[in-house]
Amino acid sequence: MKQFKGRVVVPGTVTAEALVSREGFNTLASFQKSLMFGDKDATCSDQNNPDIYGKAMHGKALCLPQTIGSTTGGMVIYCAAALSKEPACLLFSKPIDSLAAAGVILADVWTDASMPTVDSLGDEFLKAVETGMTVTIAEDGLVYIE
Repeated sequence: MKQFKGRVVVPGTVTAEALVSREGFNTLASFQKSLMFGDKDATCSDQNNPDIYGKAMHGKALCLPQTIGSTTGGMVIYCAAALSKEPACLLFSKPIDSLAAAGVILADVWTDASMPTVDSLGDEFLKAVETGMTVTIAEDGLVYIE
């Protein structure tokens, strides 16, 4: 079991299966089809992200370096949570950007969704975690992978 310490953006505890994107995560492109056509698994629709394209994001520990793309990114995260299609948690190797931070904070305040978010986990985190591994987040921002 490996342990990483990050900064808590949205507190909470969760254990979930990892889904890893080693590239920037385009929030709008990834969730677009799910939000438009009712895909309850939130299957990633971003063809430019081969790491997670076609894979279910709902209920997964989404591990990524950072978000990229549209200024709608925060609202997309909020909408996914409002429609119960959110990842179990978001884990960023780099510092979270302001748009993604706004989305996870709004989702935490305005929905019943639980989507703990931790950032600044470091490049070693993304080197160590693989899709399918089990990820656990502790309340203090410690992240365990096994």
